[in-house]
Amino acid sequence: MRLPADALSVRCYGASHGSHAHEHFQILLGLDGVLELEVDGRGRRLAAGDGAVIVPGDRHDFEATGSARCLVLDSHDARWQYARESPAPRALAPLASYLAAACDNALPRARLLGPALLLEAWAPPAVPQRARRAIDWTALTAWAQAHGREPLQVADLAMRVHLSAAQFTARCREEQGQSPMAWLRDLRLTAARHFRSQGLPVAEVARRTGYRSPSALTAALRRPAGR
Repeated sequence: MRLPADALSVRCYGASHGSHAHEHFQILLGLDGVLELEVDGRGRRLAAGDGAVIVPGDRHDFEATGSARCLVLDSHDARWQYARESPAPRALAPLASYLAAACDNALPRARLLGPALLLEAWAPPAVPQRARRAIDWTALTAWAQAHGREPLQVADLAMRVHLSAAQFTARCREEQGQSPMAWLRDLRLTAARHFRSQGLPVAEVARRTGYRSPSALTAALRRPAGR
């Protein structure tokens, strides 16, 4: 039977064995006594302060030694699917007690808002992560090329994109597949090869691309790629 809306109630269980399945989520919070459950072949005990989420279609058997009282929420809210693996929500005991009293005393607003309060308290929404600052690699490349004569360091590149040196290093490895200084070295070697193809002397190319000497540039140009 499909419920028209979420329904909150207090139910008492005894020694009589029960077994059924339903098309909605059923959330149980123990108030008094111990309820023995077997859900889809897995056994568990529901004592005061314990909670369980039974998903649609899961057959569950239940009985209590003596008597047990539970707050029960029958819900069609799909978000309970993501709360089912939460640990036993003992911190919910005060809320469960209040909502049980609201059910006993037929308090309409508490019963209306209770399902949403239970879901929020059981599985608080995740704190949204701040979006990462995007690195405009094209703009950074142009800037690094314009400052090719300067002895740039990681901190200089990081400052340009408003990140710490550590953050920039991690992002460079993640997005460019190499360390910041390797990225800068490859950039300068590409520029040096371009200048040499235009016939510029090695000394002038070394000066434009930040190499200490013509011999240092020559050695770098001869070094195999990636070394």
